[in-house]
Parts: sequence; C-alpha cells; structure tokens
Amino acid sequence: MRHEEENPPETSSTTSTATADQEEESWNQRKQALIEELCEKLMSGDLQTKIETARHIRKVVKKSSLKTRSKFGASGVIQPLVLMLVSPCLDAREASLLALLNLAVRNERNKVKIVTAGAIPPLVDLLKFQNGTLRELATAAILTLSAAAPNKPAIAASGAAPLLVQILHSGSVQGRVDAVTALHYLSTCTENSAPILDATAVPPLINLLKECKKYSKFAEKSTALLEILSNSEEGRIAITNSVGGILTLVETVEDGSLISMQHAVGALLTLCQSSRDKYRELILKEGAIPGLLRLTAEGTFEAQERARTLLDLLRDTPQEKRLSSSVLEKIVYDLAARVDGADKAAETAKRLLQDMVQRSMELSMTRIQRRATSSTPSKIPSS
Repeated sequence: MRHEEENPPETSSTTSTATADQEEESWNQRKQALIEELCEKLMSGDLQTKIETARHIRKVVKKSSLKTRSKFGASGVIQPLVLMLVSPCLDAREASLLALLNLAVRNERNKVKIVTAGAIPPLVDLLKFQNGTLRELATAAILTLSAAAPNKPAIAASGAAPLLVQILHSGSVQGRVDAVTALHYLSTCTENSAPILDATAVPPLINLLKECKKYSKFAEKSTALLEILSNSEEGRIAITNSVGGILTLVETVEDGSLISMQHAVGALLTLCQSSRDKYRELILKEGAIPGLLRLTAEGTFEAQERARTLLDLLRDTPQEKRLSSSVLEKIVYDLAARVDGADKAAETAKRLLQDMVQRSMELSMTRIQRRATSSTPSKIPSS
C-alpha cells in the first residue's frame, strides 16, 4: 500500500522565498557583527582608530535603513562619540559630530540618547569656534537635536540661543538657515521661562526674510520669530529701525503663505496695539491696506481676525465695530481726504477703491504664477 507524503514537495516559489529569508538573515548577522566590531573599536582603540571608526559609522549609517540607525544607537556607540566632541584633536571632533548627526537624523530615540549622553555642552562650545566648518556642523546638530521635544528644555537652557543669533549675523547661508530653524524649534519650548531671543536677532531676520521667497517654509519660521520679538519694546524698536523692517512684513502679508501671512500681520498688529500713535503712520506709509483687505477674505481665521483688528486701528477714528463695507469706505475716505483734501475726497476714494481691487487681483495672480512656474533657485532654501 502506497503511503501519502506528509509534506508537499517544495515549489520554486517556496524555495526562492526561503533563500531570500536566509540571505536576509545572513546579512543581518553580518551587519550586527560589524556594529559590534565598530563599537569595540570606539571604546578601546587609539585616537586615530576612533577617528577612522567614527567616519566608518557615518558612512554605514548614511547608506542604511532606520532600523540600522536604531541598532547603532542601542549598541553603545553614542557615548564614546560624544566623548570625542571634547577631544583637543579637531579631526576627532569633526568625525564624531558627523557620525552623531547621521545617527540622529529621523530617529527620535537616538536624538534623546545623544543629549542624555552629554552632547549639548561641547556642541555649545563648538558654536563659539572660529572654525567655520565645525561651527556649522554644531549648528546643524543643535537644529537636529532640538527637533525632539524632550531635548528642547536642556538646549534652551544651555546658552545656545545667543550663539545661534550670532550665526544669523555672520554665518554662511546654510549656517543661517539652520540657526533660524533651530531657534524656531526652541521658541516652542514652554518649559523655559526666559526669552529665547532678544532684539539683536531682528536685523538679520529681516534681512533673511527679504532674501527668501515669502511663501517658503523658511519665511514661515522667520516671521514666527519676528512675531515673538514684536512682543517686547526692544523688539518693536528694532523692527522699526531695521531698513525695510515694516515694509518687509507688509510684503509678506501680501505675498506669503497662509502661515507666514498670519505671523506677519500678527507682528504688525502688535506694533500698532503697543502704540497706535507711533506705528499707525509707519504701517500706512508702507502701503499695508491692500494686503490687509485681501487677508480679511483669504487668510486663516486667525489672520483674518488680526487683519480686521489692524484695519480698525489704522482708521482715523477707530471704533469697536468690525470691518464692514462701510468701514472700508471710511478707511479709504480718510486716506483720500488726507491726500487730496475734503472737497475731492469722494472722487479720490472711489479711485483708490478701484486701485485696491486691481492691486489685490494682480497680487493674487502674481502669487499663483510664482508658485506654479518658479524654478529659479533662491539664496535661501524654500524649506
């Protein structure tokens, strides 16, 4: 009697799957052995060996998956890499910094481990360096680490912010971009009672906002910081005294993204609320009305509310009521009377209203065209 086979014969598909699994397992074992070997060299090798090992780790991590990044973090390489940050050898500092940067990218757990291992004090020291490469790498590291919420309090309290502001003044384009982003991350730290920024940050932020595309992510971060700075008297004075400071905010209201428009109008509103007599004419002089009118219809809910409030403050005789068509007409009539006198105010107001509508349409079309067709690289990255 013939017995049935207990297991069906393997198909070619089953065989190929099993082979692939074996190859993957073999590769994982080799990778784990490599991680352990590199970790051992970092802990027990001489300085040159450690430098070469840190460079090797950077290359391996850069080309590997997020899972490999996590395995390196769990292997114990972070602590010896952090210790290399205080080496008198600049090559050792650079090699370890690059390795740590690659370990931290897109890995929250590694970011926290790096800070816990004591990386912040040596990174702050590197921000003071005259060596441009090391200072920029330290800025990038502070940026990357401050993206993790658990790290923000320690970095905010470390004294890094004033040094990042210095980089806004004198760093390379990439260094300044990284410094703005790091300061933006740190500005959201609710556990730090002391202000992250002071008024010295205003002039370079205004200059950077002039150079970048107003609807870019970078503009959103810059205007967010300027709005924060507008809350202090020193910050408001610095915005006013910066060449084109108020004008740059007005242009962002006209041509920014929804977020940057909201921050820009928030800064202008804070200025006007702090001292209407001081700032009203300055804002009107820069032609803010058309952009504010458009923002009342096109912005976020918060931006619309801010724009209406600011328009009320810009009127000759502000009242509590919200902006309406009659309020708009009153604003324009006030402007016309000041320009051409009361006898010609009605005719001038009509022309101004037509010009505002035309200007608003042109701005909207320009913005749409820029977003659709712009391919010219800006000095400041859009992200």
